[in-house]
Amino acid sequence: MEEVRKLAGQTLIYGFGTIVPRFLNYGILTFFYTRVFSQAEYGVVTELYAWMVLLLVVLTYGMETGFFRFSQNKEDYDKVYSTAIISLFITSFLFVSLTFIFIKPVSALLNYRNYHDYIRMFAAIIAIDAFCAIPFAKLRKENKPIIFSFIKIMNVIITIAAVLFLLEIAPSIYNNSPEWFKNIYDPEYGVGYVFLANLIGSTVTLLMLLPYIIKIKFTFYKNIWLKMMNYSFPLLIAGLSGSINDTLDKVILRRMVGEETGLQTVGVYGAGYKIAVLMALFIQMFRFAAEPFFFERAKHDNAKETYAFIMKYFVIIMLLIYLGINLYISGIQFIVGANFREAIVVVPIVSMAYLFYGIYVNHSIWYKLNDLTRFGIYITLIGAAITVVINVLLIPVYGYMASAWAHVASYGSMIVISFIFAEKRYKVHYEMNKLLPYFLLAIGMVIFGTLHNYRNLLNEIVINTIFIGLFIAYAQYQDKLITVFFRRGDL
Repeated sequence: MEEVRKLAGQTLIYGFGTIVPRFLNYGILTFFYTRVFSQAEYGVVTELYAWMVLLLVVLTYGMETGFFRFSQNKEDYDKVYSTAIISLFITSFLFVSLTFIFIKPVSALLNYRNYHDYIRMFAAIIAIDAFCAIPFAKLRKENKPIIFSFIKIMNVIITIAAVLFLLEIAPSIYNNSPEWFKNIYDPEYGVGYVFLANLIGSTVTLLMLLPYIIKIKFTFYKNIWLKMMNYSFPLLIAGLSGSINDTLDKVILRRMVGEETGLQTVGVYGAGYKIAVLMALFIQMFRFAAEPFFFERAKHDNAKETYAFIMKYFVIIMLLIYLGINLYISGIQFIVGANFREAIVVVPIVSMAYLFYGIYVNHSIWYKLNDLTRFGIYITLIGAAITVVINVLLIPVYGYMASAWAHVASYGSMIVISFIFAEKRYKVHYEMNKLLPYFLLAIGMVIFGTLHNYRNLLNEIVINTIFIGLFIAYAQYQDKLITVFFRRGDL
């Protein structure tokens, strides 16, 4: 119980490095972008950042998890870290160099033939962020969540400051500015400044991580690298398949809807999706703390009981967050501009899909602990196949609603398949059937909140707050939710 409380505490600290900056990013920047950009312009941002997610998985190629796996032995720690960071530096450098050399065909492939600058900055951001993955993993491994969080928050603050200057302040002072400023600033550059601001933020992040990079002896150990690649390559395929589940809809919508209105559709859907992504941020916050914890805990005899315990309370808390997002959607929707709010309808669907993904993240520890990462490939490939089929077949009929439901089908199937594979290889008694009432209660409340015609906003807030209170009361009665985490005041 003490260890679980420690995990919860570290999750909260990591939240300052995950939730706070991402909430600032999604909250402030989404609020800003959906008011200064057209639907099509915001579609460019949505689509290219979807590509960025896919390419970051390729360029980190499972090295983070590989680092955690092979750095358990203190004698090998520095060797593993040095090898991993050199490997990522080489691949990141090659990626950005090849993109710059072959900028025309790369831009054409992404359907941005006339926007070479966008793609150059886009490639540089990916390369820097991929290289920084291992220094960030080092901070997590060494239990330095405060430093981790500080750097993450500074990244977003600097990015937001750059965005506001480039897209709000600079245009207002342009006419009265000196000649040198007019020579370097183009008020018509628009969306391009989004990528420039991100590049500035990523560069500053790299500089802040330098103390954790330059203090090591740079030596590449081929035998360690081969072991790490053998372990991590299946995670690359699994991660890529998982990223397809997460991003394919934003990439494929434009092509299936048609160039005339495709970017507009992507922009509207992307804005609604951003609200649902709040769910994913809490899950990522948990994953940052949980992944090293799970590996450490595996050494203990009662590890399986710990994993089951964590799963139960993870689901309950995530359902509470699900209720918070969807029952207060009338207020949360103002994060996006009025022209984008038609896509709010996808929020309950996509946020539930991300809850399913969180369950899968919890459960997937079975194959990571036992060096059976090939099963991660099988599971996520099946999930990706479901995503592709549903999007291709149903987008022409149901538009972006098909994309939203594809997430639910994909992540739901991955949970089922993961449990089937783990049955004979690393079975943990999660007792998921006992969590079913929680799902039914939460989904029922959200359906009521969506369909009920409230008299006014105050009436809506009061009724929905009562719903959340009832959910907490049920969780306390059934599983002592409040008692478990707050009885001794650890948090």
